[in-house]
Formats: sequence, C-alpha cells, structure tokens
Amino acid sequence: VMASWPPFGFHLLLPPLLLLLLSPQPLLPFPGGHRFSAPNTTFNHLALAPGRGTLYVGAVNRLFQLSPELQLEGMAVTGPIVDSPDCVPFRDPAECPQARLTNNANQLLLVSSRARELVACGQVRQGVCEKRRLGDVATVLYQAEDPGDGQFVAANSPGVATVGLVVSLPDRDLLLVARGLAGKLSAGVPPLSVRQLTGPQPFSSEGLGRLVVGDFSDYNNSYVAAFADTRFAYFVFRRRGARAQAEYRSYIARVCLGDANLYSYVEVPLACQGQGLIQAAFLAPGTLLGAFAAGMSEARTALCVFPLAELDGSMEHARRLCYTAGGRGPSGTEEATVEYGVTSRCVTLPLDSPESYPCGDEHTPSPIASRKPLEARPLLQLRQPVSAVAALQSEGHTIAFLGDTQGQLHKVFVNSSQGQVYHSQQVGPPGVAISPDLLVDSSGSHLYVLTTQQVARVPVATCPQFPDCLSCLQARDPLCGWCVLQGRCTQKGQCKRAAQPRQWLWSYEETSRCLCIQSLQPAQQPRQEQGQVTLSVPWLPTLAEDEYFHCAFGDYDSLAHVHGPHVACVTPPQDQVPRNPPGTDHVTLPLALMFEDVAVATTNFSFYDCSTVQALEVAAPCHACVGGPWRCHWCPQSSRCVHGEHCPEGERTVYSSQEVGDIQARGPETCPQVDALAGPHLVPVGWDIHLALHVRNLQYFRGLPASYNCWLELPGELQRLPAFLQETDGGAGLIHCQAQQFYPSTSQWELPVPIYVTRGETQRLDNARSLHVTLYDCAVGHPDCSHCQAANGSLGCLWCGDSQPGCRYAPLCPSAAVQLLCPTPSIEAIEPLTGPPEGGLALTILGSNLGRTFADVQDAVSVAGLPCSPDPARYRARAMEVVGTPLWVATQGEGRLWPRSLGPRDPVLLSLSPRWGPQAGGTQLTIHGQHLQTGGNISAFVGGQACPILEPTCPEAIVCRTMPQAVPGEAAVLVVFGHAERKLLSSPFRYTANPRLLAAEPSVSFRGGGRLIRVRGTGLDAVWQPLLSVWLEAEAEVKAFGDPNPRRSCGAPTADPQACVQLAGGLLQCSTVCSVNSSSLLLCRSPAVPDGAHPKRVFFALDNVHVDFASTSGGQDFQYQPNPRLAPLSREGPSRPYRLKPGHVLDVEGEGLNLGISKEEVRVHIGNGECRVKTLTLTHLYCEPPPRAPQAANGSSTLPQFVVQMGNVRLALGPVLYEAEPALPAFPVEAQVGLGMGAAVLIAAVLLLTLMYRHKSKQALRDYQKVLVQLENLETGVGDQCRKEFTDLMTEMTDLSSDLEASGIPFLDYRTYAERAFFPGHGGCPLQPKLEGPGEEGRRATVCQGLTQLSNLLNSKLFLLTLIHTLEEQPSFSQRDRCHVASLLSLALHGKLEYLTDIMKTLLGDLAAHYVRKNPKLMLRRTETMVEKLLTNWLSICLYAFLREVAGEPLYMLFRAIQYQVDKGPVDAVTGKAKRTLNDSHLLREDVEFRPLTLMVLVGSGAGGAAGGGELQHVPARVLDTDTITQVKEKVLDQVYRGTPFSQRPSVHALDLEWRSGLAGHLTLSDEDLTSVTQNHWKRLNTLQHYKVPDGATVGLIPQLHNGGTVSQSLAQGCPSGENIPILEDGEEGGVHLWHLVKAEEPEGAKARRGSFRERERERERERARAKAIPEIYLTRLLSMKGTLQKFVDDTFQAILSVNRPVPLAIKYLFDFLDELAEKHNIEDPETLHIWKTNSLLLRFWVNALKNPQLVFDMHVSDNVDAILAVIAQTFIDACTISEHKVGRDSPVNKLLYAREIPRYKQMVEKYYADIRRSSPASYQEMNSALAELSGNYTSAPHCLEALQELYNHIHRYYDQIISALEEDPMGQKMQLACRLQQIAALVENKVTDL
Repeated sequence: VMASWPPFGFHLLLPPLLLLLLSPQPLLPFPGGHRFSAPNTTFNHLALAPGRGTLYVGAVNRLFQLSPELQLEGMAVTGPIVDSPDCVPFRDPAECPQARLTNNANQLLLVSSRARELVACGQVRQGVCEKRRLGDVATVLYQAEDPGDGQFVAANSPGVATVGLVVSLPDRDLLLVARGLAGKLSAGVPPLSVRQLTGPQPFSSEGLGRLVVGDFSDYNNSYVAAFADTRFAYFVFRRRGARAQAEYRSYIARVCLGDANLYSYVEVPLACQGQGLIQAAFLAPGTLLGAFAAGMSEARTALCVFPLAELDGSMEHARRLCYTAGGRGPSGTEEATVEYGVTSRCVTLPLDSPESYPCGDEHTPSPIASRKPLEARPLLQLRQPVSAVAALQSEGHTIAFLGDTQGQLHKVFVNSSQGQVYHSQQVGPPGVAISPDLLVDSSGSHLYVLTTQQVARVPVATCPQFPDCLSCLQARDPLCGWCVLQGRCTQKGQCKRAAQPRQWLWSYEETSRCLCIQSLQPAQQPRQEQGQVTLSVPWLPTLAEDEYFHCAFGDYDSLAHVHGPHVACVTPPQDQVPRNPPGTDHVTLPLALMFEDVAVATTNFSFYDCSTVQALEVAAPCHACVGGPWRCHWCPQSSRCVHGEHCPEGERTVYSSQEVGDIQARGPETCPQVDALAGPHLVPVGWDIHLALHVRNLQYFRGLPASYNCWLELPGELQRLPAFLQETDGGAGLIHCQAQQFYPSTSQWELPVPIYVTRGETQRLDNARSLHVTLYDCAVGHPDCSHCQAANGSLGCLWCGDSQPGCRYAPLCPSAAVQLLCPTPSIEAIEPLTGPPEGGLALTILGSNLGRTFADVQDAVSVAGLPCSPDPARYRARAMEVVGTPLWVATQGEGRLWPRSLGPRDPVLLSLSPRWGPQAGGTQLTIHGQHLQTGGNISAFVGGQACPILEPTCPEAIVCRTMPQAVPGEAAVLVVFGHAERKLLSSPFRYTANPRLLAAEPSVSFRGGGRLIRVRGTGLDAVWQPLLSVWLEAEAEVKAFGDPNPRRSCGAPTADPQACVQLAGGLLQCSTVCSVNSSSLLLCRSPAVPDGAHPKRVFFALDNVHVDFASTSGGQDFQYQPNPRLAPLSREGPSRPYRLKPGHVLDVEGEGLNLGISKEEVRVHIGNGECRVKTLTLTHLYCEPPPRAPQAANGSSTLPQFVVQMGNVRLALGPVLYEAEPALPAFPVEAQVGLGMGAAVLIAAVLLLTLMYRHKSKQALRDYQKVLVQLENLETGVGDQCRKEFTDLMTEMTDLSSDLEASGIPFLDYRTYAERAFFPGHGGCPLQPKLEGPGEEGRRATVCQGLTQLSNLLNSKLFLLTLIHTLEEQPSFSQRDRCHVASLLSLALHGKLEYLTDIMKTLLGDLAAHYVRKNPKLMLRRTETMVEKLLTNWLSICLYAFLREVAGEPLYMLFRAIQYQVDKGPVDAVTGKAKRTLNDSHLLREDVEFRPLTLMVLVGSGAGGAAGGGELQHVPARVLDTDTITQVKEKVLDQVYRGTPFSQRPSVHALDLEWRSGLAGHLTLSDEDLTSVTQNHWKRLNTLQHYKVPDGATVGLIPQLHNGGTVSQSLAQGCPSGENIPILEDGEEGGVHLWHLVKAEEPEGAKARRGSFRERERERERERARAKAIPEIYLTRLLSMKGTLQKFVDDTFQAILSVNRPVPLAIKYLFDFLDELAEKHNIEDPETLHIWKTNSLLLRFWVNALKNPQLVFDMHVSDNVDAILAVIAQTFIDACTISEHKVGRDSPVNKLLYAREIPRYKQMVEKYYADIRRSSPASYQEMNSALAELSGNYTSAPHCLEALQELYNHIHRYYDQIISALEEDPMGQKMQLACRLQQIAALVENKVTDL
C-alpha cells in the first residue's frame, strides 16, 4: 500500500478508510445554532473573513468553514500524517526513521482578503503553510511540494505560540509571522520574519526582513498577539534578556507596514504597576488593552490600557536616542540600545535622521529596544487568569471582553480611570480556557468565543431580555438603555428619539432615572365622585405638538394635561369604576401614564366606598370609618359613615384621622366606645353575675334620651341584658348590665363569650378592643375528686358528693354535701401491654383519683412486690409512668392491683424519612417501625452499602447515616437483628444527584454571626441538614462549646449540631444549620466566631458535599468583620435612663456599624416596641422610636430597654425614659402666717427669728433643687432639639448637594475674585474708567505709551523697591494708600508672578529685620505696610484653585446651613435680631409665636400676570407667617433661583408679591399700605399673618410698575452700585416709628422728653435685668444653633487645616521662607514662628474668607449670617493663638459657646504646622513653574492700564521725593532710572486722559 502513494511528502496522509474508522461520528453543529462543536476534535484557532462574516476554525487534523450563525459549510482534513519534529519534510519515510503518526494541530490561521485565500499553517512538516480557497476550505490552492527551510513558518510544537498578520501593500501582500523557540530544528528560524504570499515560492522569507538574533535561546520570545493599524504592525510578547536579565518581562514591538526589511523594528517594555507578564492583548482604536499576571502561575490578573499615542511616542523617543544620541538620555544613562546580541550599535546620526528615515534604512541601527518601560495603572483586578481580550467601541465608549481560563466571559466597561465588570457568563465548559482568538463580528453585534471543544456565538448586548426600565438600568450594560416612549430596553441606535433629552436613559448617566409616579394628589378618591388627579412624574420627556399622553385607569382612558413634572387626568365616573371585591371597602385599579400603547409610568389608584366600611367591621364601625386610610367621617347619632359631606344638621361629626387642620374630634380615639370590662372577667355557669363596662365619648348623645343594652354572644344564641348608664366626667361613664345566670348550650371548662353594648336596640357602640367574659363550668374537665381538688383554687370549685356527685361552683353545692377527701384510686388502663420478658419497660398507668399531687403517689407504687418511683416529669392526675410488671398502686392507705403481664413481639419496618438524599451520602436516615429495640446486634444497609447506626436504637426508630453511592438511583433498606433480617420493600431510598451551589450573598458578617446568607443552587431539598461552617485557627486555646458527636435520646427531637467543636489538628469548627426554603434556595445564618480565632475556611456542608463559599460568590472569600461597638445612650452610663422626647430621632454613635450588615437587617427595640432604622453609617445609627412609650420587654424593669440586634450581636444601651416637654415646676406659694398673731410675735421674737431663718434656709434649698431640675431639663431639651434640628438640616443639605450636582457651587470667576480680594470695599468695579472729556481722545495714544513705559520700568527691581520705600516714608501716605498701591502693583505685575514673589520676599526680609530689633512677635500682625498687603494678594492668587477644589465646598455648605437655620426662625426686619443665631448681640430676646407656611410660587412665562401665559410650574417655598413681605420675597427668590448665582437673580426691590386665590383673586402684598396697623406713633410692618395668607396659598412674583414692567430689567449690566440698602430703616418719618416683631429702643432724647428721672431710672433697671437674664433664659437658643451647625464648622476647619490632600505649594513655600527668616535672625522661640505663620496665612487669608464669603462665592450675605460668621471666625482666631484659652463667668457669651471645642481646634492648628514642616520642601523651580501657570489667569489689558494710571497718580503726588531717591542711589544713576521716570512724566504729567 505504501508503494502505491505518490512520492510527495505532503501526500503522506492516512487512507480514507482509516479516517472513517477514527472519526465515526457525524460532525454536527450544536442544536441551538449558537454553538458549534465536533466530537473528538480539539479546536486551536479562529479566523473571520471581513465582509462575508464567514468563520474558519483551525483544529487538530481539521479545518472547518462556518456560517455567521455557526452552521457548518465546509470541512477539510489536515491530518494525522507520519512526521517527526526532528526531521525536515521528507518524501520517503525511510529518510526519517523516528517518524510516527502525528496529529496536525493548527498553529496559524489567517485570511487574505485581497487574494480571497485562507492561510493555514500546522505543526507538522516543520510548520509549513498552505493556501485554501475562502469559499471552500476543502480546495487547496497551494502547498509546497518540497519546502526548504526558508518556508518553515509556524512552530512545530503545539505548546509554542505562533502569531501573524497579512499585510496588504499597494503592489503585493506580505505575511508577518512571529513565533517562539520550539525545538532543535527551529533554532535557525528567526522569531520574527517577513514572508511573501505570492510569487514562485510563497511563504519564503528569501530577500525579506528577518529579526536576527545572536542566540535565540537566550531570549526565548513567547508571542501573545499581533495587530496592525493603518501605519504599523505590533507584536506583543514576553521574553527574558540576554544573560543580564534572567526574569521574563512583557514587551511590544513595532515595525512599519511597508518595511519589508524590518529596519524600523523598535520594542518597548510594558509594565502594569506591579503586575509582570502579559497574558493576552487587543488593539482597539487608539488603545492597547493588555491582561497582566504577576507570574506565569499567578491566578490574579490586572487589565491595563496603554494609549497608542503614548506607545508610539515611547518608541519614537527610543528610536531618536538610538539614531542621534548613541542611545543615551539627557542624564547620560542608557535609555535605548540595540538588542538580541547583534553587532549593530546605537549611533549619533544628524538630528533630523528620525524624520528623514521614519522607517529606518540600511545605515540606521536595528533592532532597537527601549530600556524605559511604558507604565500604566490597572483599570481592573480579576481573581482568575485571563486568556483572551477583545474590545469594541460604541457611541464613544470602549467595551472590553475578557475570557478566562475557567471558560467564563467577562464584559467590562472601560473608561479613562477604571474598568467595571458589568456581566459575567459561563460560555465554555467549566475549567476549559477561552482561546485568545476572541473575535467581534463586523457589525459589532456578536462575539465569537473559541475553546478547545466548541465555538460559541454570544450577543454583545442582550438589551431585549430586560423587561422593564429598572432591570435595564440595573444591568449596567453600557450598550443598553431604556427607550422611554418605546417602552423597551434597546441600544441607542434602535431608539428613534435617543438624541432628545430624557428619551433614552443610560445607566452610567447620573441624571438617568426611570420614570415613576412619585405622588398622587389626591392619593385616592371616593367612587361616587369624578374628579381630577394630579400625577407627579419627574423627568418626563417632551412630546411634539401633535402628540399627547393619556391616563389609563384600568380600562378607562382619559386625556392627560402636562404641566412640567405634573400631569393632570380626570378619573372615571362612578359607573365606569368596577365593583368592590367581596369583603372589601375599595377597589384598586392600575393607573398608567400612556404614550400611544406604551405605559410610560405606572402605579395603583384606589376608589373607596365609605358606606361599606362600617359593614365590614361590625364590632367597631366608627373605628373602621375614621381610622382607616380613607377620608371617611362618622355620624354618631345616625350611625353612618360618610365621605366629603357633613352629618345631618345638628349632629356632631367624628372626622377621619386623615383630615388636616385644627379639628378636635378626629380619629378613632374620639369615637363613642366601650373601653374595657369593669368586672368581673370570670363568670361561673348557673350563678347570678352583675357585669359593668367602661364607656367614653358619649358627649355626642348628650341631651338625647336612649336606653342601653348589653349583648352576649353565647354559642347558638344572642342574649340581651337591659342596662343603664352611670355618667362620670367628660362624656365617660359605666354601663351596668342586669344580673343574669348563664347556661351555654355546650359544656366547656372555659368559654370566652364576646360582649358589646348598644344604644337602643341597634345602635352599637365601638369596642375599643376585643371584649369578652369567660364562662367556666367546674364540672367540665374534672371527672373525679382528684381533678376537682387539683383545679385552680381561685375558681371556687369543690367536689360535691350529693345525689349527683360532681365538681361544682362552691355556692351551688350544699354545705353538707361538700366532700374534702377523695375516694380510693382506680386503674383503668396501662400502656403498653406487651414487651420483652426481661422487663425494664416504661409503663403508663391511666385511671382516676391517682392523687392530687405527685407527693400522693411518690411512694405508693410497687412492681412485682418491689417499690418503684413514678417519674415526676410525666405525672398527671390521671396518668403516671413507671417501670416493671405486675404492679400495685395505693394512695392514702388503699390500693388497686393490675395482675396482667407482657409478651414478646417481632420487629417490623414501616417507613423511611427522608425518602431521598444526595449521592455523596451523609444523610441522617430514620427507619420507622415496631419493636425495633430487639437484640444487641443491630445493623442497617442501604443498597448494599453499610449505613452506620447512630446510638441509641429506639423501639420505633433506628437512625443511621448513609454512605456515598456510585450512581443515583433507588436502593433498598435492610436491617439485620442478630440473625434475622427485615427489608423495607415498599419504600426504597432514592439517591439523587449531588446538590450544586450557584450563588451566595452577602459575603461579609460580624464575628458575632447571625447574618442571613441567601444561597441559590439546584437540588438543595435533597439535603438532610445543610450547614454553613467555618474552620478557625486559634492563637490561644479557645473553648469549644460542644461535642463533635453528641448523644441522641429516644423520643427526643433531633438536636441541632453544637455551635463550635474541636477538630483534629487544633482547628475549631463553628457551624449553623441552614433552612431549606426550596430546591433552589437555602437560608443560612453566619456562624459566630470566638474571640482570638482566625477564619481559615468558610464552606457549606451539604451532608457529605462540601462547597467552599468563595466558589459560590465569584471567588469572593467570606469576610468576618469585628463586632460593632455602640456607645450607651446616656452619657452618664448604661444604667442611667436616657430621656427621650416623643417625635425625636435617636442618634446612636458607634464604630464599624455597617461593616458586616445592612440597614434593612438591623433590628432596634425599645422594650417591646420597634425603633425603625432610618440610616446606618460607619459611625452612626439613626432610628425613629415609637411615638408612645412601649412596655418593658420583661417584667423586671419598669423602663423599656434600648436594644440593638445585629445578627447575633445584641447590644443593650440602657433604659429609655419617655417624657413630655418639661414644664417648669410651679413655684411654691408660701403661706403667709402671722397676720393675726401680732402679740405672739412680739412675745417670741427670738423664736420667730430662728424659725424664719430655718424657713428661709429650707426654701433656698428647695429653690436650689428646682434650679438643678430645670437645668437638667434644659440640657436634655437642648440636646434633643440639636439632634432634631441636625436631622432636618442634613436632609436639607442632602437636597442642596443634589441640586449642586447640576448647577455647581456659585464660585466667582477668577477676575471678579481677584478684584474683590485686591480692592475690598470698592464694589464690583474698582478700576472703572472715567468718561473722557472733550478734546482728550487724541491724548489716549500718548498716555498709553507712557503707561507702557511705566510698566516696563516696574520690571526694574531697584526702581520698584525704591518706589515702595519712598512712598512708605512719606507722612501723608496713609495706610489706605499703602494697601491701594500694593493692590495696583499686584494687578500690574500679575503676568509676572515670579518677579512679584521675589519682590515680596525681599520686602518681607526687610520687614523681619525691622521687627527683630523691636518685637518679632508683632510682625505681620496687621496690614500696615505694602508688603503685608502684597502678601495678602499673593495668597489670594495662589490659593484660588485650592478654594475651588478643596475648601470651597465645606465653606459653602457652612454658609448655606447657617442661612437655612436662620430662615427657620423669625427675624426682625427693623432691628435685624433673630431667634436663631450664634451672636448674642443679634439674639431676639422675646418669645415670638410663629408658624411655618409653604407657599406655592408660580414660575414660568405666565407668572408675571401676562394674559396669554405660558407653561406654569408650582414651586413650593418655605416661609414664616411672621415674615414681612420683603422677607418673603427674599426667601422665595432664594428657593426659586436655588441654583442661580446671586448676581443673575432678579432684585427683590424690582418685584412685587401677588397673592392669587381662585381665578380672579389677585392681591398685591407690601410691607406698608393702607391696611398697616399704626398705634401710638408706632407703625407695624405688614406680614403674611397680617394678610391672613393660609398654608399652601398660591403667590406670584410680578414686576413693580415703577420699575419698567419686566423682571429682566432688574438684572442691570455693568458694575453694581454697592451693597443693597434695606428699604426698612429704624427711623422716624413724620413722628412715626416702624416696628416688626419687637419695638426698638427709642433714642435717649425721646425717652428724656417723655418721662421723669425716676421713670428713666426704672427703665434702666429693667434693661439691666433683661440683659442679665439673657445667658440663663436665651442661652439655649445659642446652644441649639451651635449644636446644629457643629458638623459643618468641623468640616470647614478640617478642610482648611488638613494635610490629607497635598498642601498647596504656595503655603509650603511661604512657611519654608518664614523658617529661613527665623533661622537667619537666630529666632529659636517656637511661639514667634507660630505667630508668624498664623498671621501670614490663617488670620490674613482664611479668617477673611470665613467672614466674607462674598469674596469667594456669588452670593448675598445678610446681617444675621454675617454676625454668625463673625462668631465662627473669632473661634478660628482663638484656635490660632498659642496662649491658653481662659474663660470665666464674665467672658462674652460668644467665647463661652466654643470654649469646649477651642482646645481641639488648637491641636489641629499645631498638627497642621507640624505636618507641613515635615513634608518635603518646595523647590524654587516647582514654585516658579506653578507661578508661571497662575500668571495667565488674569490678562485683562484695559484693567492693567487703569491700574498703571492709578499707580502713576500716586507717583505724581510724591514725584519730587521719588526722583530724589532715584538720583541719590548710585546704581539708579547708572541705570538712569530717574531719567526714565521723567520721560514717562513728559508723556503723562498733567495730561492724563481717562482710559
């Protein structure tokens, strides 16, 4: 047969017959159409033909051609063939004796689109390649007949990678191939070569480039991937260096696409921040993605992204150094070299060589290797090795696909800074790696995933599988979004209106939120009414003019009217509303906001029927009517439940609890009702009993005659008892029922009988709770005397021995018939009657009169003549348990004999439980039967496998544990009793497949355990006892809590395994039993971990199946966190009660609170009531306590305990005392005795004096104790108020933060900021040019020329220093002039900040020398010199970026928090004093009653009252009813224009406030009008209270008529004229004083004119008394305000004084300079240096920023906010001083407020200085670089000229002195500085024009 083959090596294939024998199975695609596999075939490579989408799979011995849907289109057989890697391709097998039949693995598979050819290279025949037709892979287009070594392409070993590219040049195609070192014959094959695809010898590298390597084995390149873009080809690989570098590194090489000689070869090392070796790579547009591992065997992988521009830049840098600098960088170190041991070296060619030879040439060095790695930070860390990377770009976003070695595909969203895995799925078989050939089809819609066993087609995005918006956005798929108006999850291109706002919601946009109906107004509606409902739907998309939304109430449609986020719809009429379901009082319909047939947002809407409410609750119809969720009212007299309308005239109404307003009769508590039984509760049968019941709220029936009846619902009958009412106070009373004997139709020992009361025959009063009396019958349940006497003595039951003996109620038995002694015992039955003859059987004796107590029978039982003690635990009056036979029972001297005995029985097997268990065994099997405790040798078997029995064996049950079984199936159960066998044939045990766990969460718990873990999987119901266990390694000996093999007992339930048991090897195992919820869900509690033990392994024990937790949570190990720690509620200790006012939120402080639990899992209890957890953070737990004090959980304590339960961790934080608002105890009225005892007083004067002294002492003591109580109540009240205010404030600040995300913090632009900092107090335009006079326009050019020369002259340091010194020496040059000139210089030299800094340092040095001679601690204390103002300006420039990026946000939040708190309380518009403040001088000292209101402000084009009107929106605004109209306008503007900077808002004085009521009611409100109240020359300003504006009123802001009619005109352009002047002033106008909340003090002159000297003295005394009362009475307001703002003050100080972020370079530079000055002048006193730094930075810059936020933000600061900021700034100043902060009783209140915090702030300042000093020094170069960048921030040329003009004006004032100083200086003479100044004067002097 061999001789018949053609003599060609490539035909050495097996005969077709042998092929058929090796592959008998047909090659069919995967049935689903999305996978392709071939039996017994290993896949190697995958290629995709562009355009057609045809796939080609290279496999071992096969090539497959597949359609895009993975349908098989063609196949070719490529092996096996006879070959050897040690032989060159041969024709005759004799040429290679070692040749064997060898599988041909595909090593390279490429598509040549131009030639429409498939290039396939196998491992056999030294890796030669062949060409095949793209349309039919079975057709071979070329195969080398006798290939030479130049045609050896691929590696001849399947473990060595080969990568390649087909490069299309204009004239030909080339093949670039890179491969590793494979065997001894591959040493001569270069690692990288260029090969031709056409011509006489395809695949030959003759005449083309080859990467020449001195010794390939020294480098051993291992190639990962090859890519090409439009200009270059890239090869990613790993290699080691030649001898010097033993470890492997990652590299990327680049060659030009047209470079057939590889002259352009450059390689650069790649590094991924600590990760070493690249595992997979992909070239996306403009980016290289690489997956790195720390070593070849490391499981962790990092994904790094290298921008292609940086990659090419690094290569170009290496090429330039090697071309022109000999490979050395600027520092002389070698940064580039010629690698791979060749003779070429880096050279020094002309500098333009890289541009002249962009792809190299013969004379340029090659191959070039860079020594500097290109580094990148990991975007993503994965726990498993990654074997494949692919990516695509869609809508500007990069999506990466990572295939790992376990067959999982991870989809990653990549942005500039991080990557996020948003989906992972198992694509290949578990444990099989995904091949590097991960391909995206040409449309970008599918991904082809290759493993060794299959090809899978995976959709890139699975948007349609998400049915609703929430699941679409929660999937976090960056390719998917919710198309609102189409109502489906789509890609962006599939949503027609995706380009329009709010039409396509994307999960990665913070503003994207699913549409939902947030609220309904009204929330429900009576079914009898048809009205309008308003839906609040934020973020509703805008429709076209001819489109509309509609509402669907079930099947009823109505048109929707959209007004911004509000949608109004008409509800269906009554006949369109479906009937209520039976037994309900309402019907709930789905309400959907529809667009066409798409539901945009849905909710439920209820229609209720008040008339059916009372019928559903017969026992309490009024409670049901007014206490339910509906607005139903109760008419007591007519007993009707009505909606909307009132009760009949003259009848009072009980209103619904849902009603708002000041209504007294509201809610169930006001219903006429029966409260409770007055007595008795226990009623004996057959005896007359008088019943009484408490009733209340009968005032509704006052004056109406009526009778009352009591009704008892006896079984089978309703019994009426006439009753009468005994009235007490306030509508309450007692209902007395007529005495009656009761004989129920059924005899019961205890029978609860419901009772109720009616007014008349039918008008039933509500039962406040379930009321019943208990009828008891002594005869029932007491058949004999022993039972009767054993009954509860309080019931009065006795044994009556008359003609009908029985147990009766004592008064019903004649005294002669009472029997105190019982008859002899009687035995009726014994159980069981049979048993083993050996005895020892437990017997149960049943009978009568077996004693009243156990003591009666304790020694009265004998068995077989021997005494036997009964079991006290099993003794009953009619039964006892003893052991033995026969037996004798005797009580009280007489007895009974039971003569029968027992007999043997054979054991019987009856049933099994459970009936199934896992194949792995471990199931605890219970075999049920009879007489199973027979013999001493019992064994059990299940299906031939032994089932070890767990001791002991019980008579009716045997328990054993199953062993593993080879295959699932049924197995018979066999029990062997000695030599007897019993088989259970009817119920075989079924082995099921082992359970599988798929997911478990959460993966963290506290060490205390008890957290609920949800475990999902399959076959979980087959597990007998699933456990969650943890193995622990203990540092010291940890006590185990139980035995690993606990003993069982018969009859007792199976005990749970012990919590912790000791294992062999010193390990401790702690476990909890999981509950089986279903076959797919387990619920487990995390085991508790003892202290001192470290978890080693956490796993699930499913009988004998053990699964590690990490394998169920995506590789995430289960973590144990330290137990949380909580502080006691009371600061006095856990035993002292915490005083809680109802309505306040509880704030509990702690540590690590949310590390191991979520908010929803925490349970907080106060006694038996629950405190609902609202917020859980790392350090705080906020919960809402019950509104009323709950009962204590146990009876041992009178106060309920506050208990926090976090899993197993139970923390009791002390008792809670609910208290009402503390009322000051009434001051005791002292009895005045002695008026009628004058004579006695005269006789006993001494005694009276003594008594008076003792009386006064006791009174003083009582007063002192009262003051202590008041102070304690005061402190408690302040603390509670602070917590409540802080909670409200945090809610407000959270809303503000969300608003700021959209609008941003209103920072001033840099130009405005600099002008305000340089020229404070000059308004907005300090350098505003003056208007030019006539004829002066022509002088502009000359003046500009002169000022330009002055600018140049300022660049002379000598001139500038002389100018400054000369000006400061002039007596008339004021401090204001100094600051002004310094700011002008700062402005003029802003473009040269390096120069300005140098001038400032020189002047500071002079200043230091001056103060060192006097007192160095006084330096920089004030701004008295020009250098001090220069320093202020310099800091303002350098710290602007720090303000915006770091400190600005906490500063702004502090200002807004202050404003919010001030606005919550009344502020006097005339005096400026406020209730909420920190400044006692601005404190409103009177108690002013006020009420918060919410006004609905009309905003929109029609708000101003235009007739046409536009779309209006209602914006709620919070105001107070005591606010003046101007104050209301200010608050409304602040809330309506919340995100708008203050300068862009309308002026409050340009608008009027208009109150709108109804359609035509418009009333303009003002501070003063004809309705203003004037009394005794005092006119009160109008308020909302004055106009009686209600809560919820609608108002609008309209332009004032005298202001031009439009709001926009108030936004004047240009410079503001100054601060707004309030329109309300405390002055006299025609003898009338204005006042608002309190009347201001009158001038002394007015007081003097009005009263006498004595009156004025009394007035002064009252003022002094009122001033003295401030700290005691009103200090609580200051304390409350301070406590509420404390967090924001701390945050601000922390931002200023923290070095967690890099300290601004300017601060470090300045502090270093001050340190140098101190060292230069030998100043060693640390206090002096502290003062210098404080004066230069904290007091100079930060205090100014704290006191004047308008210097930083575009905002308005009111006087009250300014006063509060002054207190905070003073606190900051006190914290900066180094002296001790002492306070006393005479200290100002403002200093007392922060006396406790100032020491902590002092420590912050000292730490701040110390940290800055320890940080690395700021270099001169770094500072100059930063200053140069800042210099470009203010380049306004006109303002620069104006600054020079102002500066020259100052020079002009002292012109002669300056000229003299310049002429006297020798250096100034040489530089002709005086002459230059004179030239400038010639141009400008006395001819200045306005610029």
